[in-house]
Amino acid sequence: MSRAEAVYNWFDTRLDLENGQKFLGKAFPAEDSFLLGEVALFCFLLLILSGIFLGFFFEPSTSDVEYDGSVQKFQGQEMPEAFVSVLHITYDVPFGMFIRRLHHWAAHLFVASIGLHMLRVFFTGAYRNPREPNWIVGTGLAALSMGAAYTGYALPFDEFAATATGIGYNLTISIPLLGDFLGQVVFGGEFPSSATIPRLYFLHILVIPAAIAVGLAVHMAILIRQKHTEAPRDGDVTAGRQTVDEEDDDIIIGLPAFPNQAAVSAVVFFVTAATLSALAGLLPVHNVAEYGPNDPAATPELIMPDWFLMWVYGFLKLLPQISFSIGPAHINGEFIGGIVLPGLVFAAVAVWPFIDRTGPIHFTADPLDRAWQTGVGVAAVAFIMIASIAGMNNILADQVLGTTTNVVNPILTAALLIVPPVFGGITYLLLRDGEPAPSQEGDVAADGGSVGDEPDSTEPEGDA
Repeated sequence: MSRAEAVYNWFDTRLDLENGQKFLGKAFPAEDSFLLGEVALFCFLLLILSGIFLGFFFEPSTSDVEYDGSVQKFQGQEMPEAFVSVLHITYDVPFGMFIRRLHHWAAHLFVASIGLHMLRVFFTGAYRNPREPNWIVGTGLAALSMGAAYTGYALPFDEFAATATGIGYNLTISIPLLGDFLGQVVFGGEFPSSATIPRLYFLHILVIPAAIAVGLAVHMAILIRQKHTEAPRDGDVTAGRQTVDEEDDDIIIGLPAFPNQAAVSAVVFFVTAATLSALAGLLPVHNVAEYGPNDPAATPELIMPDWFLMWVYGFLKLLPQISFSIGPAHINGEFIGGIVLPGLVFAAVAVWPFIDRTGPIHFTADPLDRAWQTGVGVAAVAFIMIASIAGMNNILADQVLGTTTNVVNPILTAALLIVPPVFGGITYLLLRDGEPAPSQEGDVAADGGSVGDEPDSTEPEGDA
């Protein structure tokens, strides 16, 4: 036995390199839409790296310190240390403004890519049996991504961010029976308190990222175990030395993990990094110097959350100010609009695979061949979009229509209740004639990898 073979056998007995070689040959369907999940993964990596840089300079404290930096109008003023440290990062730390902007845009793209990835999975039916567990994990990751963005949003402790964060505190304490306790745990007591920024900082840099990392690991482990869903085949295809029947769902055809898919992933990573760098270099982000430090006695003229939470804000805008009690539990409009309705939305998304129970399925589906499922998806998208517009009702009323929110809100409420089912119904009627018979649904597909191009990889489907 040669020295190289001896070294290989030593590592093989400890690291099971033989199975590692099998993994390197795993087939990945060559379809661009499958790369949305990779974009989210790479955004998370860039968020971690940029967050480490920012963490070296950020001070999670609301204690007042004297400012001595590049922003002339704040010279010599006593301001919260968190706000001062963000000014320092932005205007005095080399590359600080760029990294802060990169972190900001990576957070937005992270949420957006998860949302688009879930829409792709939904409309192509890739959530169906046996892939329900990964859909549930993905739903949890979407919620965690919003939580990470919200906790980071508060950290500069400027006037705008503090006011917006206060809305989250009011929602938290509105939870019947548990509200005050959760307010103490998450916000350190009545907002804003000296413990608020340290608590949110701890959640933002450790608890939520750790939960996201675990969720991503579970998501990838399930994916590797179950394999990808695959696109339709136009006919029998030859991949390597094997001819595969177009209806054979025991074999995956696509690019091997290494080197082909690894090269594609590297390109996706660099394109993602380049896109975020361009956004960071060209577009400004939240201007803390313009808003100034938190002032409990003042309220900014225009307060609204980021786009991915705007639909929740829309619920709060449209719901009437109700208040009633059920036994010891006190219920108000903030709890219903900010906690109950968003919770029902996420619950509906999570349980959807158990409503559309077709399966087991290996091939993805054409949305045009899934009339009622696509109709539900269109209705859901319309619902979220109208709720998001309602979150901007003051802009719509004042700057677009030249009226008041009292005039706009009833129209938006009616639209929220009427437009989604109408859009969903129209979609269903348009697609119903082309929907295949139920017995054929498992064979219909329209999204996935290219086949027949060398080098191809074929892989038994196994448990998927």
